[in-house]
Amino acid sequence: MHLRTADPWFRRVLAAVLGLLWGGWSVVHAAEARFLSPPDAGVTADLPEGQEIRDEGPRRPLVLPAGVRLLRNLAYGPDLRQRLDVYLPDKAQGAPVLFLVHGGAWRFGDKAHPPLLENKLARWIPRGVVVVSVNYRLLPAWGPQAQWQDVARALAWAQKEAPAWGGDPRRFIAMGHSAGAHLVVLLAASPAMGQAQGVLPVRGTVALDSAALDLPRIMQAPHWPLYDRAFGADPALWPQWSPVHQLQAPAPPMLAVCSSRRAVACDQARRLAWRGQATGTRVEVVPQDLSHAEINAQLGLPGPYTEAVEGFWRSVDRAFGR
Repeated sequence: MHLRTADPWFRRVLAAVLGLLWGGWSVVHAAEARFLSPPDAGVTADLPEGQEIRDEGPRRPLVLPAGVRLLRNLAYGPDLRQRLDVYLPDKAQGAPVLFLVHGGAWRFGDKAHPPLLENKLARWIPRGVVVVSVNYRLLPAWGPQAQWQDVARALAWAQKEAPAWGGDPRRFIAMGHSAGAHLVVLLAASPAMGQAQGVLPVRGTVALDSAALDLPRIMQAPHWPLYDRAFGADPALWPQWSPVHQLQAPAPPMLAVCSSRRAVACDQARRLAWRGQATGTRVEVVPQDLSHAEINAQLGLPGPYTEAVEGFWRSVDRAFGR
């Protein structure tokens, strides 16, 4: 039978078949990349940093625990992104304070993102914890230098205001997810920036699944383009945004939670721990069989993961939970 390749109907059918074949190959190729990439390849096994925020769709309302009081959009600077929210338990007095920094590839994200907050508020507000959630300036207008300064400025402002909320300025835990984890660890590793903004030492820092702790290592390997947009192409500048390289002296304890499904994230966490050993800084690494998004959203749910974070918290603040 003669096939009329010039026939428009035939061309459409052929294009559809080829599209299915190509799509099937792409799925197989993606699966191979997911499971066969070497652990040090620098390619994340699941979504890149912040993708879960973009893929969530229209933002749903944040569900608050009963009895919580919200102080919304408090200004710590003149820019509209320099705002924070404070969630207050009933009758707080000398309370511990959880200082949260959202993720989003240094380009997007929000302090009221429900997966960042809901389970953490439900767990820790009833236990008397004041929770502060921070926005900061974002790419493309503002790079890591401004974001780092914003986090330091917000932390100093929150510590100054904490007594008015019933919080203790010397009982802060800094916690960030993804890009926010990079920023809080960078601040902890380079205390001069915080001191310049008036930051008091925090009790500890918790990094939730950052893949940007040893920046030169990730930039020199295959990586997602979002890192180029954040940190540029000049290798001479990468160490100044790299927590592993900035950690030069003993710092308050750190906990690095990493998704065991993302080899690069746990590799980065271990490199921070190795650097911690060299500088006399306690760094604990806690791998979890959860996705990048689940590391953020499931913290606060009952179970071993939340208990591990609370164990770290109690080790740096013995009055926590009492």
